[in-house]
Amino acid sequence: MDRNSPVPLYFQLSQQLEAAIEHGKLAPGSLLGNEIELAGRLGLSRPTVRQAIQSLVDKGLLVRRRGIGTQVVHSQVKRPLELSSLYDDLEAAGQKPATRVLLNTTTEADAEVAAALGIAEGAEVALVERLRLTHGEPVAHLRNHLPAGLLKLETAELEETGLYRLMRSAGITLHSARQAVGARAATVEEGQRLDEPEGAPLLTMQRTTFDDTGRAVEFGSHVYRASRYAFEFQLLVRP
Repeated sequence: MDRNSPVPLYFQLSQQLEAAIEHGKLAPGSLLGNEIELAGRLGLSRPTVRQAIQSLVDKGLLVRRRGIGTQVVHSQVKRPLELSSLYDDLEAAGQKPATRVLLNTTTEADAEVAAALGIAEGAEVALVERLRLTHGEPVAHLRNHLPAGLLKLETAELEETGLYRLMRSAGITLHSARQAVGARAATVEEGQRLDEPEGAPLLTMQRTTFDDTGRAVEFGSHVYRASRYAFEFQLLVRP
């Protein structure tokens, strides 16, 4: 702790604890001890420790349990806005990703899917729906359409790895994507699927991905738990 810094001590502590959670030094289920013990160990006042812990409770990273103490729940997934798969990002962050395939079939492209993939409305497309989990908890519902015949999608493989890895293994070179990020309230069905109450905030993302020939190879429509997930932007000033 830098006591000469203008940054409040409680904020310094909360940032250090959050970093420890994100990097796996404090794993889900870990106990922090009570406020008195922490204050004594760190040489801080009890109100300072209480304020730091409360800020992480408000973020959903910690929970206070009667008779147990303050416990780490999970870290929020912070994903950079770049052309990468959620599976790869979670794995790189040590989040232990898992996948539950809800649907793996073919269907007819509606107007939205057809426009995104540059095909005729009603044309056959592959449709994959998955629930992505970390540490056994749902994080996102993923719905992807791909041109028919692009690659063979086996359910067992989809449950073992990410879609982009399978595409690269099939010789598809991913080059660029067009993406839109939004937010809305969870429906009853979405809440049940993602373990959130109806009306909880959800992040949405639609992405059309292109290969190195300019062909659209995937249209994704995804929904993420805002309590567990965030997009990170890097903003640059134009010269």
